[in-house]
Amino acid sequence: MTGKDPRADAMAIFRAGLRAADPRAAVLRAVRTSGDGTLSVAGVSYDLGRFRRILIVGGGKAGAPMAKALEDLLGPRIAKGVVVTKYGHELPLDRVILREAAHPVPDEAGRTGAGEILSLLREAGEEDLVFCLLSGGGSALLPVPAPGVSLEDKQETTRELLACGATIHEINAIRKHLSGIKGGRLAGAAFPATLISLILSDVIGDDLDTIASGPTVPDRSTFADCVGIVEKYGISAKIPPRALERLRRGVRGEVPETPKEDDPAFRRTQAVIVGSAGLSLAAAREEALRMGYGTLILSSVMEGETRDVARVHGAIGKEVVRTGNPVPRPACLLSGGETTVTLRGNGLGGRNTEFVLAAAMEIAGLPGIVVFSAGTDGTDGPTDAAGAVADGTTLDRARERGLSPSEFLRNNDSYHFFEALGDLVVTGPTLTNVMDLRIVLVP
Repeated sequence: MTGKDPRADAMAIFRAGLRAADPRAAVLRAVRTSGDGTLSVAGVSYDLGRFRRILIVGGGKAGAPMAKALEDLLGPRIAKGVVVTKYGHELPLDRVILREAAHPVPDEAGRTGAGEILSLLREAGEEDLVFCLLSGGGSALLPVPAPGVSLEDKQETTRELLACGATIHEINAIRKHLSGIKGGRLAGAAFPATLISLILSDVIGDDLDTIASGPTVPDRSTFADCVGIVEKYGISAKIPPRALERLRRGVRGEVPETPKEDDPAFRRTQAVIVGSAGLSLAAAREEALRMGYGTLILSSVMEGETRDVARVHGAIGKEVVRTGNPVPRPACLLSGGETTVTLRGNGLGGRNTEFVLAAAMEIAGLPGIVVFSAGTDGTDGPTDAAGAVADGTTLDRARERGLSPSEFLRNNDSYHFFEALGDLVVTGPTLTNVMDLRIVLVP
């Protein structure tokens, strides 16, 4: 069953991973109702009869299908709601207002939507039940600048953090300390209502306080951590002065820290991860096994500089070709996670297309081997592609067209490299996000 078209096999394996990350199905697996008015959320029971209203708020690329799942389940019990999602990720909803905004750099529409959410939560009382739906992209889609910081300050800070190669944990630590909604502050706005967070994880390790910058859970990061991140990457001169000054004032104790575990806001909260990269990798593995590939999951928490991680994947693929280790042919190697790209040039691309380009240079000349990498959200950086696919002939085909792979990699221009070869992976918005899925096939 394997080897006839390994590129098509890679896409089929990726699609299986996407199906496992379906946000609507993930919510309905975790949340159930019974005829006696009992609501069950991941094994915790609530008496719906004791709540005056049910409110729904949230932010993220999967916000629309997650809200749709709750509408289908709870129907007229839902009084109202506001959810912010990325442009182009909308679905028709009946009881929840859906707002669209920019990602990964926040915009005014996101600030307006986040403001609507805070206004709604301030109406919530002890007899209300609030569902907060969070998924990848939620941090950028819910921008509420802290006092003394402008939206433009947050936009520029986000750009600099993305460009310097900071990890998502580091980026979100700083976002939380420049925000009026992240880092547990949304929970503070909802208190004393009962708050249930349903979370589709897009971060390494499924850390609750990192996903969407943890608006409903205690924050473990501090102002001191944030200043350390700025110094680590040497970007003090590039961060807007008002943003940097807020971080430094926080270190001096002049600005209150984000809410920690002992804060009263978390007394009536539950947070549940309904989907993650691990679930998608397991489904991808099952599909590869069904197709006849010996399959190995390298890691679900892969991070680091993209081109370095790509070379490691390529090297393992070469080892399979030469020795049959660590899994004999036909072989499928899988990994999940989220790598980082340090910008050195001014080209167009994202971590997935850059991964495939760097890996293609590693496997050049090897017959049959295929490398595939794509974002489960359907977008790779600031492009319309989810990722790319390459094989042992990719570099030869590029040189026949006068393309220099090393020059495109040097300029961070992987998108245009694969566009010229017709090897971009374009899925359109998938309405989910559990990080990236990488596949190496050796038929």
